[in-house]
Amino acid sequence: MKEQLYTIPLNDAMNAQDECPFCYIERNVEQDLMDFVLGSGSSYMEADMRELTDKAGFCRTHFQKMFDYGNTLGNAWILKTHYMRMIKEMDQQFASFRPGKTSLKDKFRKNVQSDNPIGVWIAQKEQSCYICNQFKETYARYLDTFFYMYQNDKEFREKVKDSKGFCLPHFKDLCERADVSLPDRMKEEFYGCVLPLMSANMKRISEDVAWLVEKFDYRNKDADWKNSKDAIQRGMQKLKGGYPADPPYKMSK
Repeated sequence: MKEQLYTIPLNDAMNAQDECPFCYIERNVEQDLMDFVLGSGSSYMEADMRELTDKAGFCRTHFQKMFDYGNTLGNAWILKTHYMRMIKEMDQQFASFRPGKTSLKDKFRKNVQSDNPIGVWIAQKEQSCYICNQFKETYARYLDTFFYMYQNDKEFREKVKDSKGFCLPHFKDLCERADVSLPDRMKEEFYGCVLPLMSANMKRISEDVAWLVEKFDYRNKDADWKNSKDAIQRGMQKLKGGYPADPPYKMSK
């Protein structure tokens, strides 16, 4: 199949022979979003951009990454107007708040589902993040593109077959999306490919980690490391996704 603009990142990810092509894409997209939010393009100086970030906010993980990115002025501008919005919303919540009454039954229950309006408001803020939201939309399109290419591009199917599989979180998404994206005639072929692929590569990682442990035995101090030197970070990635050994992504000077 002729390569299109929207298929290039997936082909690049498959060609990288990473432990998970979707982790590879996720890192690239997240770094692009960091550059957009805080980079030299100064999108944080645009009122319409800050309106979006003020409304969505950022999760704890991305606040940490934004701090590590290193743009003090950009972070300050974003926080300045975000605080203004948060304080306004908080004052509205406080003005309308009335403590609820606890029933006698609830007093003896260990796990009571609270509907405290302040708690609900804060929970909504905790679940909202501009970068996460933008990535979710982009990621959904990549999942759709994956299955479009899998159905229409024989060469891409071979790349999947010859890959190192996927991390478990992204594999979960692939399995769930396959159920609605693939015609029934292709589901058996798809699962016949990816299930043995995942099994073989999980075992490969397990063996690399096991050999890394054995290398700490003095009897193996002169033995070949084989593929175990980076087994910890690859093992963590395969189970949970991401790149544990990556340094913080910094702003280009």
